[in-house]
Amino acid sequence: MTSPEDATAVVRLDLRAGAAALATTQAVRDRVAEQLGRAGLPEPDYPLFLVTDTPAGLTDHQLQYELLSGYRAVGETRILVLLVGSSPGSYAGGEEAYLPDRRLVRPTTLRASTTGLVWAGDLRSARTALDRREPDDPASLAVLVDLLSVPDVFVRVLENLRKLPDSIAAPGVRLLEQDLPTEVRDRAWRDALTRFAGEDTGAGDPVDIVPDSRLPEPLRALVTGRDSRGQGHRRPDGQANLAHRTCAESLDRADEDLVALRSFPGLLHPARRDALEADLHQAREDLGGFRALVERALQGGGGAAAPTAEATARLGALGLRVPAADRAGERVGEGLRELAGTLLGDGLALRSVAQHFTALAGRVEPVPGTALLHRLADHSEESVTRGSATEYAAPLRTPGAVLLMAGAAGLLGGLWQWPAVLAALVVPVLFVVVALLGANRLRTGWRAARWTMGPRVAAVAGAVAGAAVAYAADPPLWLGGTGLIVGLGLTAEAVRRLWRDAADSWAAGRGTTALRTALDGLDDLLAELVREHWAAEERLYCADAARSVAGMLRATAAAADAQAAPEPLAPAGAGGSGPYEDDDWLSAPSALETPESGAADGDADDGDWAAAHAWDNTPDRNGDHDAGRDDDRYGGDPGPYGAPSPAAYPAGPDDAPWESGEGDHAPRWLDREIGEGGPDLVATLAGDLRNTAMAAMAPYWGAVERGQAGALALARTEQRVRELLSAARHHLWHYGVLAPPPYPADHRARTTAAGLLGTDSLRVAELVGREADRGAVVQLSSPEQGALLSRDPGAALWIRFAPGTLQGEIEAAWRKSGSPVEEALWTSSGRYAGLIRLTPLRMGVVDTVLPRQSTAGSARTDADRPEPSVHAEFKEDDRW
Repeated sequence: MTSPEDATAVVRLDLRAGAAALATTQAVRDRVAEQLGRAGLPEPDYPLFLVTDTPAGLTDHQLQYELLSGYRAVGETRILVLLVGSSPGSYAGGEEAYLPDRRLVRPTTLRASTTGLVWAGDLRSARTALDRREPDDPASLAVLVDLLSVPDVFVRVLENLRKLPDSIAAPGVRLLEQDLPTEVRDRAWRDALTRFAGEDTGAGDPVDIVPDSRLPEPLRALVTGRDSRGQGHRRPDGQANLAHRTCAESLDRADEDLVALRSFPGLLHPARRDALEADLHQAREDLGGFRALVERALQGGGGAAAPTAEATARLGALGLRVPAADRAGERVGEGLRELAGTLLGDGLALRSVAQHFTALAGRVEPVPGTALLHRLADHSEESVTRGSATEYAAPLRTPGAVLLMAGAAGLLGGLWQWPAVLAALVVPVLFVVVALLGANRLRTGWRAARWTMGPRVAAVAGAVAGAAVAYAADPPLWLGGTGLIVGLGLTAEAVRRLWRDAADSWAAGRGTTALRTALDGLDDLLAELVREHWAAEERLYCADAARSVAGMLRATAAAADAQAAPEPLAPAGAGGSGPYEDDDWLSAPSALETPESGAADGDADDGDWAAAHAWDNTPDRNGDHDAGRDDDRYGGDPGPYGAPSPAAYPAGPDDAPWESGEGDHAPRWLDREIGEGGPDLVATLAGDLRNTAMAAMAPYWGAVERGQAGALALARTEQRVRELLSAARHHLWHYGVLAPPPYPADHRARTTAAGLLGTDSLRVAELVGREADRGAVVQLSSPEQGALLSRDPGAALWIRFAPGTLQGEIEAAWRKSGSPVEEALWTSSGRYAGLIRLTPLRMGVVDTVLPRQSTAGSARTDADRPEPSVHAEFKEDDRW
């Protein structure tokens, strides 16, 4: 048996009017292709046909049924015939006197196991006994056809009919419809599109890329892999490593000379300073050679374009080692798709995701060597000289410990009585002599080195203080001598520290620090150049693909904005362009009408007699003409079982009877619960749009992986996005908010009915879980047809169904009440829930006749076969 997953749509045909147009195989295929094409669906592998007809049409339309049964497809063809009205011979004039023979006659074509008949003699649409409706009341029939058009319900009804005698039953139904008012649904749809697309900020502000830990593995390897390839960028035996080692050794010797210069011999003898000067000069020359090699590497490391294999070879000739890519560029398309799914799954808008992809492209794109040339100026000889002068010009800061030692030395050296008090000048004089000697030793050209004044001032102040203390205390001579010895020791330590700091400052001014910084900076520039050459082609391809994806996302956002933008009102009297609008069964005279009913040929007003009672379920009612055009594309205006013009309803939403669920046009077996929208409505619809976008972009990722993400693939993807957005809008209008779109959805559970509609699913659970008694449903049979039904209560088959998105809530309510119901059908549509009872007919009510046709049609072809002459061959005892 065909499963609901195999069937994507139910093709609906009405043979009560216009059956003559379906007289050939090609005409049938054209009608099917037209209906499915406007719904954006391909040819079905498992065709499902829902045919509306009258009992008399079973024999009148034998050719059409024969063509439908022989419809060519990969799988089996299923046909469900919905019969409306009483059988021929049920009435004898206007006296309602029933004839004894009221059999249902069907051709053998409809006796196949893949065909079932549902006979609704009277749709029982009246809510009061005084309200007399036609047996095929269009408003009620539209709801019943809409229900049977759900593939899950279609397949289950057909399976149950197969269990009954002759595969024929009379239906009884009780339905609950939960939906939103049109204006609420339209507003939520537009808000979801706006949230889905995001705000257009112009050129797009740069954003930080997602953390590396959250990047998919293929992209993380390209983003972080190059950063881990910076070690060992110089070959041990290459030119670059030799030039770097030579300069580094010169700087190391200069550092050794500086250590020797900072000692007391360096203060007393000029030889150590001369050695340091020679080593610094050699280091400058070696640094210049290394700088020239770096410049050659940058100039040969790729031009305005990305690094190439030739540029990599030139780097190798200079002694630089570019690591292999290690297949890091594989699965780039898969990584981009996964990243897009992650960002969209986090709720980011399309334009925000596009900015992330643009940032990713800028981060992963390789930088050519010529783009790094400007950074050589930061390590030029002028920059080194300027940096050295800047450091040397910085004021010397005397440590507090040195000042304290100088003051203490002066104080201890001044503890003398007259005339020995002159010995107090020894310590200050030593500080002055050392300052003069050190400044002269570190002289640069005609300018002596700077020497701090603080220690000298501290020594003089300490000596004055010591003399004052000695004058007041009159210390012995041994105390003054001991203090002088200790003061000289403090003076030596203070001088050592002062000389060390002065030598360091002078060496920094000569370029020891600046040269080391320049060498490291040039080496880092080489390492960056090598990193930029790692997997250059793969990274360039990833950057181009990321920018292409960003452009596609922005185009998708623009398509969403176009869907959300309201269309101008259509001019008065403008009609649709659907090919079957003139053949709409709602506006055509019913096949059950008789001349006595008052319908006259050519009467335009009477021809649209159903418009006053039909159920409006299209967005046109609120002026959404854009949605109306989409409905033209997906099933007509609004299709062979759609609703009539909104002019049949009051202008104000408060006056629309269908919104309250109590209007006279609603059949008594249908209850409507209209919500005002829940708190999760817009967020859920935006999530559906994200899933729709990912489904639309699925073919594009394949083009990215094949390296064919060009303008053609982008244009095709944009077209597919627009089509699927329109299909998502069609799905929302036809299947309700509760049903998820027919695209790959995420694994998160869909929110509740209260979150989407603002309604309670308890009412659905109570209706679907009712006991199987005759009072639970309304039997759609006329009084005379009721006598033809089976009297066995156990012969009827029941179908309990509800939206699959409410399964968890309903089953929880059943468990709470202690009476769970088994074998419930969870449908893909989110609009209807309720009960269907299929009651078989009594034995002998159904007659199967063998059609007699001429042999002239034996040579017909499948493409264009002549119409055979079809007649019904009845039994002798058939009385009509």
